[in-house]
Amino acid sequence: MTEGWDTGTKETVRKIPLLSINAGPRQKELWEKRLKEELQALIKYIQINKGTDSDWFTITSNKDGTFWSGKCWYVHELIKYEFDFEFDIPATYPATAPEIKIPSLDGKTAKMYRGGSICLTVHFKPLWAKNSPRFGIGHAMCLGLAPWMAAEIPHMADNGVISNEA
Repeated sequence: MTEGWDTGTKETVRKIPLLSINAGPRQKELWEKRLKEELQALIKYIQINKGTDSDWFTITSNKDGTFWSGKCWYVHELIKYEFDFEFDIPATYPATAPEIKIPSLDGKTAKMYRGGSICLTVHFKPLWAKNSPRFGIGHAMCLGLAPWMAAEIPHMADNGVISNEA
């Protein structure tokens, strides 16, 4: 499931519950059931992070669970870099992974698309496709946003592209 990932990430992702309901926002009744599974998996992932003192994001959604936003942070050389992130649930979810955006970093790295969408094409999206519909938002945070930040934030900080006042 997680070839090429470090041991800690593999251990964490194995603890995030897999989802069983194959439904997106267009399927109202099933979506409500899927959303409950999403929330349970997210809560578990947050508990895992807090239990290992590696809490790195907060997240909330609109009432129908189709728009999510929050704050994420990364500590590099004892400096905390914090950013707002957001994403919509695609109409074809869970077959299609969400496009996670960090608008304040738009244009600051080549590993980002216009509008602040982080690049997940090479590493994350094939994994999502292979594991859909069992993967959910918690998996997108763990295997998408977290490794992207681990790779890009130190690079941008070291090159003076971002500061902790960003």
